[in-house]
Amino acid sequence: MITAYVPRDGRLAAVPCASLEDVPAEAVWLDVCAPEEATRAGLARWIGAPLPDRTDVVAIETSERLYQAHDALVMTLVMPMVARVPDPGTSSMTLAATARRLVSIREAEPISIGMASKRVQSEAAGVETSNGALFILLDAIADRAADVIEECSGTFDAIASEVFEGKIDSRKSAIYQATIQKIGRVGVKVARMHDSCASLERLFLFLSLNSGTLRLSSAQKAQCKALGRDIRSIREHASALDAKLNFLLDATVGLVNLEQNQIIKIFSVLAVVFLPPTLIASIYGMNFQGMPELDWSYGYAFSLGVMVLSVLLTFLYFRWKKLL
Repeated sequence: MITAYVPRDGRLAAVPCASLEDVPAEAVWLDVCAPEEATRAGLARWIGAPLPDRTDVVAIETSERLYQAHDALVMTLVMPMVARVPDPGTSSMTLAATARRLVSIREAEPISIGMASKRVQSEAAGVETSNGALFILLDAIADRAADVIEECSGTFDAIASEVFEGKIDSRKSAIYQATIQKIGRVGVKVARMHDSCASLERLFLFLSLNSGTLRLSSAQKAQCKALGRDIRSIREHASALDAKLNFLLDATVGLVNLEQNQIIKIFSVLAVVFLPPTLIASIYGMNFQGMPELDWSYGYAFSLGVMVLSVLLTFLYFRWKKLL
């Protein structure tokens, strides 16, 4: 399905099109999801520049994602939906823009596309050009990236509260395993968002350097720099959050190890406490005929008393050393 956006009454109206033949002549933005090769070739003719196919998008090098072809800028970026979908083909989007037209090619339905579609169709936005639609789309992508990082930050706070308020019990392995898995999932999401912000930061720099190709206005140039600063701050936030997640993971594993070590220490101390009576019982269990206490009527009570006394003395020693 192709969605064409045409200027109408101070805004852009969405027009669903079954094929490129149905696209209105006055359309300034074509948004396409998972196009076939024939459709992709038609889009390349419509925008006037060669477009990478899905295989190219997956294998494309970071340094080759942004380039100029004829009078168009072709930009491949990592979408914020990478936080949920690890497939690089699904989470990447290609933007091809000229001074009058814009094409967006994607393989999935990121939330930012829906946000941009609603904004360009709003009369308050006042968007009627491809450049205006491009910056509305990029602003929506930046907003979505910020939302994902804020969501990760909230999840981090919730997990940290569980860990440091003593809600993690190492004797219930499923609980701390689930906690470590949650930390790992958030860490992977933050790492992917870091990649997304890096690609966006390069894109905004590329736009600033090639603003003449799209004939950007002074306001759009300023907006491009502002969005670049916003993405840079989001990326720095992601880096700081990643460091905090590493600390939280180390703290979680450390607390579990401390509790397990405490349990092992108790068993070790109990083993030492019962070692003297075990030795005494072993001695009196040898049953040699020459043992002096063998015919003693109080021998049994004496041996029991010695064993109890040895346990008591050993216990008091560990208490004195504050090992129990």
